[in-house]
Amino acid sequence: MCRGVGAMIEVGGGIRDLATLERVLGAGAGRVVLGTAALEDPEFFATACRRHPGRILAGIDARKGKVSVAGWTKDSTTDAAGLAVEVQRAGAAAMSSPTSRRDGTGDGVNAAAVDALAAEVDVSVIASGGVASLDDIRKLRALGRRNLDAVIVGRAIYVGAVDLATALRVGHGTEA
Repeated sequence: MCRGVGAMIEVGGGIRDLATLERVLGAGAGRVVLGTAALEDPEFFATACRRHPGRILAGIDARKGKVSVAGWTKDSTTDAAGLAVEVQRAGAAAMSSPTSRRDGTGDGVNAAAVDALAAEVDVSVIASGGVASLDDIRKLRALGRRNLDAVIVGRAIYVGAVDLATALRVGHGTEA
């Protein structure tokens, strides 16, 4: 898929060692998201960032401000904002925002959580989880965070609640 699509592919999920990371990047992935590893194996995370600058993202999922890992099946006592600062220091190119409870629900984006994370770091923040309408994208844009430069819109496009072309215009601030 990485070679045939003609676009940069981002891969995440289950990557917890250098051998797997190297296989994924060698297969053509442009960037890799490390979530559980960012929390549970900071040495591996830092090594990955050093070896592949600009290609490692931290996937920070959280519930009530605390990091969740292993596909949201395990909660930790680690503060999401604190982990964000740590992974930025380790060299993360970007990070996803902590809204795991809303992922795929269509319950609306947790703009306050995204804003809190983006306030703690300088690297790019990707808002993720809960986008139900164009208004959610507008809320994120209204935050005015220069490092909040992307939003993942999945289910809302799939079910027809959001038109991709319109979402792109809203996100870029060019809607008529």
